[in-house]
Amino acid sequence: MRIFLRLLRYALILAATGILLGCAAIGVAYWLIAPRLPSVDVLRDVRLQVPLRVYSADNKLVATFGETRRIPVKIDRVPKDLKNAFLAAEDANFYSHPGVDWQGVLRAVGLMVTKRTLHVPGGSTITQQVARGFFLSSEVSFTRKLTEIFLSFRIEHELSKDDILQLYLNKIFFGNRAYGVAAAAEFYYGKTLDQLTLGESAILASLPKFPSSSNPLNNRARAMERRNYVLQRMLENSFITPEQFKQGNAEPDLSYAHEPPIEVEAPYLAEMVRQDALERVGNDALTDGLNSYRMC
Repeated sequence: MRIFLRLLRYALILAATGILLGCAAIGVAYWLIAPRLPSVDVLRDVRLQVPLRVYSADNKLVATFGETRRIPVKIDRVPKDLKNAFLAAEDANFYSHPGVDWQGVLRAVGLMVTKRTLHVPGGSTITQQVARGFFLSSEVSFTRKLTEIFLSFRIEHELSKDDILQLYLNKIFFGNRAYGVAAAAEFYYGKTLDQLTLGESAILASLPKFPSSSNPLNNRARAMERRNYVLQRMLENSFITPEQFKQGNAEPDLSYAHEPPIEVEAPYLAEMVRQDALERVGNDALTDGLNSYRMC
């Protein structure tokens, strides 16, 4: 019995020492990295790349200019099912964690050890993806990961959960030059967010992981597999009922490429507006979301 108690004491001492050393290492890392962390205040007024749109005097679309498709949307305009689809696919505990999901981090560390590589899936919360998408490079290293974690805590301290989710949904890439969930809904389904079905919402939520190789235009079978995975995750997290799950799984996917409908054919006028905007504003005219109204 004495030997057992002695071993238990040694084990507790080793565990406490390990915890203290771990905390000290994190403290030193923060002391080294914190001075280089960017200010998250810029996230309060982000300028996302939005194309130039030309309208007639009666508000009909004449042309769109720009390399990206994006339609910024406020979080209160995102339907509940669509929001829950993204939470189920990316970060089901988003509204309860402090910016980092430590269980996910431990899973990722375990995969790093067993697979002997830094390239492992999982571990990143939506907040961490916002930190990476707005501030960090795609470099794979422990230093960048620690920077991402510390920056995520700052973002959570400065912004509300809804603000963070709004940034995420407007920033992420969905393939086919579509950035942000509203532009993705328009391109793949020709719909506004409130018109999406549950199955369509699940497909959009599945795209950020593999936007090019698993979007429904390039690989419909793979997109349907990913959709059903998201629906299963929604069911497991009680975001939908078993009946809704069955209905979503049974939906056919009717996606195809939708370009913004040109309502007035006036290509010469549109080009004149584009040239005038470039002369007045410079190249930012094609990315600042300007709308120009002209008599046609």
